[in-house]
Amino acid sequence: MEEFDVILNLTKTMKLTLPKWSSTFSALSRKKRVVENEETELARVLTTFDLTALGVGSTLGVGVYVLAGDVAKHTAGPAVIISFVIAALASILAGLCYAEFGARVPKAGSAYVYSYVCVGEFFAFIIGWNLILEYLIGSATVTKAIFLYIDELANRTMTGFFEENMPLGGDQVSSYADIFSLSLSVIFSVALACGAKESSLVNNVFTLTNIGVVLIVIISGLWKVDVSNWNRSAVEANGKGQGGFLPYGIKGIIKGAARCFYGFIGFDCIATASEEAKTPQKSIPLGVVLSLLVVFLAYFGMSTVITMILPYYEQDDQAPLAHIYNVLGWNVVKYIVSVGAICGLFASLLGAMFPLPRIIYAMASDGLLFKSLGKVHSHFQTPFIGTLIAGGLAGILACIFELTKLTEMMSIGTLLAYSMVAACVLVLRYSMDPADKKLEEKNSTKDQKFWIQVFNRHTIHPNPLTQKIVSLEISLYFICCFILSGFMTVFEDELYKGAAWPMIVCSILGTIVIVLLVLVSFQPISNENLGFSVPLIPWIPGVSIFINVYLMTNIQKDTWLKYTYWMLIGLFIYVSYGFWHSVERTSSTKPEGDLKDTQKSERANGDTLKY
Repeated sequence: MEEFDVILNLTKTMKLTLPKWSSTFSALSRKKRVVENEETELARVLTTFDLTALGVGSTLGVGVYVLAGDVAKHTAGPAVIISFVIAALASILAGLCYAEFGARVPKAGSAYVYSYVCVGEFFAFIIGWNLILEYLIGSATVTKAIFLYIDELANRTMTGFFEENMPLGGDQVSSYADIFSLSLSVIFSVALACGAKESSLVNNVFTLTNIGVVLIVIISGLWKVDVSNWNRSAVEANGKGQGGFLPYGIKGIIKGAARCFYGFIGFDCIATASEEAKTPQKSIPLGVVLSLLVVFLAYFGMSTVITMILPYYEQDDQAPLAHIYNVLGWNVVKYIVSVGAICGLFASLLGAMFPLPRIIYAMASDGLLFKSLGKVHSHFQTPFIGTLIAGGLAGILACIFELTKLTEMMSIGTLLAYSMVAACVLVLRYSMDPADKKLEEKNSTKDQKFWIQVFNRHTIHPNPLTQKIVSLEISLYFICCFILSGFMTVFEDELYKGAAWPMIVCSILGTIVIVLLVLVSFQPISNENLGFSVPLIPWIPGVSIFINVYLMTNIQKDTWLKYTYWMLIGLFIYVSYGFWHSVERTSSTKPEGDLKDTQKSERANGDTLKY
């Protein structure tokens, strides 16, 4: 009987201590407060040129030597140049949203910090966890690509040695242990841990060499271009299209644009370095736009030259430039291109590894990941432990796994982050700024009617009701975009054939999507002065969201399954650790003026390593 009373009392105690749903929801949606001119432990040493080179190096990797020929041969034909134009425009839309947030919130962490400030803690953790996946797999993939490229030049000598002396089981893992990739990843992580400025100088050298080789390819190719190659037809029996400039039709251009879009992924690494930029409000927007412009010109010039030198159906999808120079008999240029490809891969590896420890640092500093991962070295002023651990994990993945089936997982995390950033831009631009809050105190909005405000014609300053309306409309917009994109993906063939009922359904869904953006545009916009603002609100963020969602729905089902496993691991970490150790949880009851003192005291309690 006494045991029963003990159990009963324990149950009552648990009921008293367990949080209610309302308090739990409030905790999940708590937002990060950014203190203006807050001091940072990271060294502000990066210039606009450094950030632009970082974005170019991360984005313009081996893809510039492979992607144009592959898409031209199998997807778009000579119209690959139009595919690159469409992909570049889509990337610029996402880049503009990143540029505004980089100027608005100059903190390390990229989309993670942006969503934390705007949406709330739970979604911020999801975005941060996605970014870790993106950069972790990206680093491992590039490391593996460097090994395979160098090994190919060495007649697969390293592969033969590892297969003979370090065999693995195969199947789900590689057939051999790739010690070269593991060692390379560790070496690069040590270099990054020793200083942001030093690693950026190395990246600048690799990137400038890569761009120089691209210019050599384009300029030298001008001597052999033949416009008639854009009009030649392949033999239809080979299944390579009907010939001419549009051998695969409009469908080929759209599919080619979707593939080319992935060639622009990587510029968001600029935003992760906000806290290390000398003038982030100026450098982040310029770095994003300039890097995307340079990458587009490289892709456009490369695809134009190679499709004019050889017809699209004679391109090599593995090494198009080497194949072209073999046909032309230019062996010297072929080896120069090989040097450029290696430099491009090294720059891509730096670009992929640089943001990863910054994301981990930001999440650990906020208490959502283990605090030890966010410790900053007192001499190098970098997230030292996080950088070494990130490099080691990427090296292990490259060492023991075949990563070809995992590359699309990187795209899921990236596209979701792009979408969230665009949505955050919309939410913040239609939110109240301090001046609006003062007006709100004078002019109560209790008498405002919801449906009248939806079609607003009189309210000129944002208020709580207009914020709720915009949030609701953006949520509905997201849902409709997923439904429309999923429908377009599932019934893709019917749509290209012009079937009536899919066209009608898409027209109805498309109309709803446009109407929702029109309704958003009716609401009053904040008057807050920003260093950089996305133009044409809400249309540019809205179109960016739709493009990202459409590309996400085109990713294979098994990739979504692997992505689900990754997210379950992340949710377990958040529920068991991050929710309870969040800095915002401990500071949520304190006035905003005390936040800076709280953060300083936390750093004094061991957030900085002393060596």
